Amino acid sequence: MSGQEDIASRRRFLKLAAGTAAAAALVSGLPRVARADDLPHVSDADPTAKALGYVEDASKTTDAKHKPGDSCANCQFYTAAASGYGPCQLFPGKAVSAKGWCISHTAKQA
Repeated sequence: MSGQEDIASRRRFLKLAAGTAAAAALVSGLPRVARADDLPHVSDADPTAKALGYVEDASKTTDAKHKPGDSCANCQFYTAAASGYGPCQLFPGKAVSAKGWCISHTAKQA
């Protein structure tokens, strides 16, 4: 191998190594997307649940703000999941019941 070929080969290697390292850093730095089934359910003892008057079954709330038919399933903050529990923007990292309700209920816009 001549000196020129050696330098060109070394440059190709360094470019490839840098690209691989950058791709690995990008992939490892991305947050893991949690599936709804992996999220813990919001408990009644949760401070945010208490503050928002969250109930797992909307039919059991005694809050005067609850309107018939309101539930997490038709709230803009809720994302449906096959299990009947899904993520809610108000409870990051936790799942709420589709049948649940809280005082922050906001009907989904069509």
